[in-house]
Amino acid sequence: MKTRSVILIGLVFLLPIISVAQKEYNMSSQKDRLMQYAGQWVSAINPSTDSVAMHPDVKMSSISNFNNNSLNVTVLQKDSANAYVPILQEIIGYDRVTDTVFASGHNAEGAFFTGKGKFYSEHKWTMQDKDLNGNKTMKVNFNFNSYTDVTLEGLDNNEKQLWQTRYIKQNPKDKNIGIQLVSVHDDMLKNPEKTLIQLGRMGYSYVETFVYKDGGFYSYSPSAFKAIVEKAGMQFLGSMTFFDPEDKNDEVAINSWWNKAIQDHKKAGVEYLSTSNSKIKSITTIKELQEFCNYYNQIGKLCKDNGLKFIFHNHADEFLKVEGIRVYDYFLQNTNPEYVYFQSDVYWMHVAGVNPVHYFKTYPNRFISWHVKDYKELGESGKIDFKELFKHQEISGVEYILSEVEDYSFPPLFSVGLAWEYIYYTLLK
Repeated sequence: MKTRSVILIGLVFLLPIISVAQKEYNMSSQKDRLMQYAGQWVSAINPSTDSVAMHPDVKMSSISNFNNNSLNVTVLQKDSANAYVPILQEIIGYDRVTDTVFASGHNAEGAFFTGKGKFYSEHKWTMQDKDLNGNKTMKVNFNFNSYTDVTLEGLDNNEKQLWQTRYIKQNPKDKNIGIQLVSVHDDMLKNPEKTLIQLGRMGYSYVETFVYKDGGFYSYSPSAFKAIVEKAGMQFLGSMTFFDPEDKNDEVAINSWWNKAIQDHKKAGVEYLSTSNSKIKSITTIKELQEFCNYYNQIGKLCKDNGLKFIFHNHADEFLKVEGIRVYDYFLQNTNPEYVYFQSDVYWMHVAGVNPVHYFKTYPNRFISWHVKDYKELGESGKIDFKELFKHQEISGVEYILSEVEDYSFPPLFSVGLAWEYIYYTLLK
């Protein structure tokens, strides 16, 4: 009896290449491991490559439900008229009573089946399918080559291979979600190109860096880094940059450094530069605050004159007071809105005990960028009301919404995939 086998193509044996997660992070539970299968997937040209045709033979939608306890899976296959028609529907879920993965579904021919199995490691999963009479029909092995690349193999009751198909994640980019690359910094240091490819497949539309140094990014020239980001299906739109001269009146040093940085970033296709301030705790006078405001106005004008935006990024120290005035409010009130925008890091605002919405309403249209970050995986701490925050996008003026994950329960690349899912399906409805 045909069950899952009707959806799968290709019979070439593939030796899986497992991505090695960082040692300090792992996915120990069946429930968490199952979420690797969430997303929008398309079949590769054949199981020996991760290349995808312009019109792949199979598309699969696997959407998480019930607090990531289950997945609704729909499979479409291209017919002779090149139209995609549904051929399989199933629900796959984690059963906490038996600590196993369970499935129930049917194909287009009206054959229903059940499946039961488990992950035997972080990246290997096996399901035994049966018909409704309890007869074994097929064993299905799932082998995750990475968090965006999985190979499925069907075996008959004699362990003979029936089929093999490789799926590549291809999440949508219509909601324009970005990512700050500090979230996957170790992975970027190890292999920038492979890391960017995974981020693009996860659905991220653009990246923001924080590593501008010696005229480049991750040892790439501006044009070369732009090229590998675009090859991964994304854009390089933002860059955190850091130059803080002791003498804020040193016009030669300021103009020299920032003009060079601006030209390098223009070659990379960047739309905005951002910076932060690590010296706030040492500021004791309003005069010093005003010197920083003058400096930010100067940088902002240089950026605007060259077709870029300049953005100030907060941490928690900006909400301290100097001579009775909150630093962040002083910066907002004494920088020129034509030259200086703000990037709201909602996590650090929460740490400081302030509500971002108050600032959005008090200073509308100044916050063109958000860093959406939590105390652990995005949306999991329960401490930050992200849904309320996202009701105020319009008044804030936000143009760039970026996920950022720095406190992990899982390998970083898995965590940023969960962050994209949370922003896309829960916050940006």
